[in-house]
Amino acid sequence: MEVMINKTLLVLLQGDITKEKTTAIVNAANSALRGGAGVDGAIHKAGGPEIMAECRRIGSCPPGSAVITTGGNLKASYVIHATGPVWQGGTKGEAETLAGAYLASLRLASRHKMESLSFPAISTGAYGFPLREAAEIAVTTIVDYLRANSGLAEVRVVLFDRNTYEVFAGELERLCAGFSRESGSKADA
Repeated sequence: MEVMINKTLLVLLQGDITKEKTTAIVNAANSALRGGAGVDGAIHKAGGPEIMAECRRIGSCPPGSAVITTGGNLKASYVIHATGPVWQGGTKGEAETLAGAYLASLRLASRHKMESLSFPAISTGAYGFPLREAAEIAVTTIVDYLRANSGLAEVRVVLFDRNTYEVFAGELERLCAGFSRESGSKADA
């Protein structure tokens, strides 16, 4: 699924984020930047030890923030490590923290004048964030940022399985329907 937001192509797809050729990929990191399971483990495994060496030098990344390292052996030049929240029932600021992780990643990409960026579904695996709510937060945060900022040529959201893709696509369609009513054109959301 593709839609133009301001001057940026927003793409949702099912795939393997470690194979992305965008300027940077986002890692769903833990706050200690130690590597781990899921997306985090796959990125460190594919990218090699250079990424972990930089993570050790940086030291930490509090929930809701992001830091940047080399892409190591990945096709992407950089990895933006974003720490999302662990789901605790939704009453501990998890939504704001998740939005903060996406926003911090987008701001880092813009600050480093990157052309393209690929996101995973942050916090929806081991951290237990409910998928539909996470998708709504992710899509809304990305779209709102792109509507106000035009530096990135392409933002991709790379989703590991079909169900996750369908939930994210449903959220983007819902949001674009609102834009169509506002602006009269889905292609220029």
